[in-house]
Amino acid sequence: MRKSQQISPALIIIDMINDFNFNHGRILAKKALEISGPIIKLRSAFHEQNLPVIYVNDHYNLWQADLHTIINYCKNPLSEPVLRQVHPAQHDYFLIKPKHSAFYGTALNTLLHQLGVNTLVMTGIAGNICVLFSANDAYMREYLLYIPHDCTASNDDHDNENALKMMEKVLKADITSFAESNYSISSMFSS
Repeated sequence: MRKSQQISPALIIIDMINDFNFNHGRILAKKALEISGPIIKLRSAFHEQNLPVIYVNDHYNLWQADLHTIINYCKNPLSEPVLRQVHPAQHDYFLIKPKHSAFYGTALNTLLHQLGVNTLVMTGIAGNICVLFSANDAYMREYLLYIPHDCTASNDDHDNENALKMMEKVLKADITSFAESNYSISSMFSS
């Protein structure tokens, strides 16, 4: 991170509200549950400091959907353990997206500007698709990026590692886990 710049972060949680009703969905549901704990610790730290938490989620072709419609649509025995963990708090933001990137066809960039955000902590699934595409779009918009490696997952661990390496090398993202920052938001950005 650039030390000379004042850090104003937002936590972005991508596609964790999911029905996992697709090829390899069972695998991704298991991996999503594994990263839910670190994401919730990170979210709690953001809440404690009154920093914005923004969920950006696929809309499942429910164009008039809100958070409750999406959650109800996604509820099933496979998704419920994840949904119980990552359910947004009342004051969290929720946006729906039509494609892979959290920026494509959404109000995310406008919201971030209104909140005065210049740094994004990106988490969620799938690391090698939606998180990667969102990080790429964030980088092109000149946001500083922090993508904790223990807060992203993909169907394939090798693909996830490759995506993280690309985000680190090409997009200049810090991929240090929140645990490695001693669970401190200020430590997260001090390197």
